[in-house]
Amino acid sequence: MPKMKTKSGAKKRFKITGSGKVKTGQANKRHGMIKRTKKQIRQSRGTTVAFKTDGENIKKYWMPNG
Repeated sequence: MPKMKTKSGAKKRFKITGSGKVKTGQANKRHGMIKRTKKQIRQSRGTTVAFKTDGENIKKYWMPNG
């Protein structure tokens, strides 16, 4: 039986925190900034923790060794 490999795209996009949560970049930052308020743009800087169910799926299917 071969080893389970981490999906290389997931390696670049997600990190697993010490408590097992999945940390990811903020969404909706690629284009269309002109129609968003300055507050929305400011608040979507940096990273965020994925929702619990999304994080479980990421760890199960794409980052089994994470």
